Amino acid sequence: MRDDAGGVLSRFRHGDVDAFETLFRMHQRAVQGWVLRIVREPSAAEDVTIEAFWRMHQAHARFDPERGFEPWARRIATHAALDWLRRRKPEAGIAPELWDTVPAPRESDSAVNTEIRNKTAQAFARLPAKLRVAALLAVVEEQPHRAIADALGISVGAVKLRVFRALRLLRKDLSKQGITP
Repeated sequence: MRDDAGGVLSRFRHGDVDAFETLFRMHQRAVQGWVLRIVREPSAAEDVTIEAFWRMHQAHARFDPERGFEPWARRIATHAALDWLRRRKPEAGIAPELWDTVPAPRESDSAVNTEIRNKTAQAFARLPAKLRVAALLAVVEEQPHRAIADALGISVGAVKLRVFRALRLLRKDLSKQGITP
């Protein structure tokens, strides 16, 4: 494994702080990028990333060096991000940057387009956190279902089901607001 140069993974599992620091330096950027995809706020992503690495440090004895650090770290980071989303008030909405990645229709009224985007963001924010994360990663971030399943610790079928449920709830919410998805 590329992480295990010099037994870093094994030393980490046994509680070696230097090994943990090495893994933190190696994976901090990737973990933070993953968390940012979920929480959609850079400052929150920094906090959640630190929380995730703290959880990793506390769980070092449960780590299996044979399975690799990155999938394990991504799973812990995903759960930390989900916890953050659950604590957050749904009215806070989703950061506007989320919708910057979604192309706007070519010839549309910008005021109407802005209203639709805002209502869509609000509807997204009202989704239960576990459905919102699956939909964000699958639909907006276009992550493979297998990667999402690994990060959430669920099957690919469960990811597909969560995305389906999220989209169904979004359509229903938007329809109530007079928007035909």
